[in-house]
Formats: sequence, structure tokens, C-alpha cells
Amino acid sequence: MNKRIDRASRLINAPPDAIYHAFSEPGSMEQWLPPHGMTGTMLEFDFQEGGHYKMRLTYKAPQGRPGKTSADSDKVVVHLRKLVTGECIEQEGDFNSDDPAFAGTMRMIWTFEPKGERTCVSIRAENVPVGISQPDHLAGLNAFLENLAAYVERQRH
Repeated sequence: MNKRIDRASRLINAPPDAIYHAFSEPGSMEQWLPPHGMTGTMLEFDFQEGGHYKMRLTYKAPQGRPGKTSADSDKVVVHLRKLVTGECIEQEGDFNSDDPAFAGTMRMIWTFEPKGERTCVSIRAENVPVGISQPDHLAGLNAFLENLAAYVERQRH
């Protein structure tokens, strides 16, 4: 495991509770969490401190982009370590792969800081697998934030 820490943040036009709800409501994460070019299927969902969720991310067009779990998909199990409604979500994601460069447990801390009628959402990713390049990972973190912003802002209107 790499000791690298990657960070990203974005100002979102929604209050912290609405953003937290995008994680805690069944079916929500499937709509916004998958990276561009992928779809998400929630396999298990137990959103409580000490709980977990399991999601399969499938490439829409896998040519040239093999999955880490199978030819066209990535499966991740995320353990929910700390949940504070409207403030933070601390989780650890287990990545299964035959390639040790992509396997391991990454810790992600999402924080929600009110800024007037908006919220600064920050992600801190610790122990990023060495097979994930920093530029690719930062692009992925920013894509999560972009997708989350679009989803939450759409839900509010």
C-alpha cells in the first residue's frame, strides 16, 4: 500500500444535510458515484456506523480499460467507520484485484463544511493503491464531486 494522500474539494449549492442524504438514502449513490463511462449496481447497503455497502462498477465500453475485479468491472466493499449527519463520513474501501498494485484498503474521509447556503465538500483519500496514478486519482475524486454536485443540485430543484 502506498502512503500517498490525495485530496479534492468543491463548493456545492446545497446544505450539508442534503449532501449527506445523497450517501445515506438507498439508491442515491448508484446515480452519482460511478465515474464517467461506468454504471453502478449496489449489491449490499447497510448505511450505519459499523455497516458497509458493496457496489459493482461496470464499464459501459470496456475496450482498452480492463476492470480490476473482472474484464469489465470493479467491485468494492466500503466499511462505514464514522458517520456524523451533515458533517462527515469516514469509510474504508476494500479493493479486490489479482494485481497487488490495485488491491488493498483505502481510507476516505468526506467532510461537509457549511459556507452560507452552500457547502464545501472535501475528500481526503489515504493509502491509495500504488497502481492508481495520482493524476488519474485526482481526476476521479473531482469527478465524484462533480457528479455529487449535479445530483444534489438536481434533487433540490
